[in-house]
Amino acid sequence: MTSKGIMIGDDGLGRCAWQSNLDDYRRYHDEEWGRPVTDDRRLFEKICLEGFQSGLSWLTILRKREAFRAAFAGFDFDKVATFGEADIERCLGDTGIVRHRGKIVSTINNARRAQELKAEFGSLAAYFWSHEPGVDERLAFVSYEVIAANPTTPTSTRISKDLKKRGWTFVGPTTIYAFMQAMGLVNDHIEGCHCRVTVEGMRRALARPQP
Repeated sequence: MTSKGIMIGDDGLGRCAWQSNLDDYRRYHDEEWGRPVTDDRRLFEKICLEGFQSGLSWLTILRKREAFRAAFAGFDFDKVATFGEADIERCLGDTGIVRHRGKIVSTINNARRAQELKAEFGSLAAYFWSHEPGVDERLAFVSYEVIAANPTTPTSTRISKDLKKRGWTFVGPTTIYAFMQAMGLVNDHIEGCHCRVTVEGMRRALARPQP
């Protein structure tokens, strides 16, 4: 790893060091993280899984993701919104996921809040992308030091406050910024990572969803 937080893989490519050159983490870094997402189901899945991650590592959640998808109806929020006490107990007995009652109940609550958000804005994507930070809010040079020093941003704080007012739970500003990074609302692949240019090109080409 260099002082800039870049790790060189056995393929000779530089990557953000957090992926640790682990096969599954590296695939997630290269193929998913930071690439702009406008699919409502994927957005809902990610914001829920970020909530489950609280107090844990993302790698732990990533390795349980398929079990989470099975437990929560593929994160179809219309289906999850119908979950009741029997589903909560089912999830609490599922050894493949994080069995935390508060987070399970939160996911069901947030599914109902997602339905309300979609009714108001047309889609979750339209809501979240309407909060995309402007160029004036982003530094031209994204370094490891900048990312490490800023686990939250003014934008993630604004989104967090608004979601909480709407009744969402487990959506603190740190959780929301991690969601923004993963879903491509910002490009935090640091300088020297081979994905940075690719992701920036995808962001430039993206047709932003409209309400």
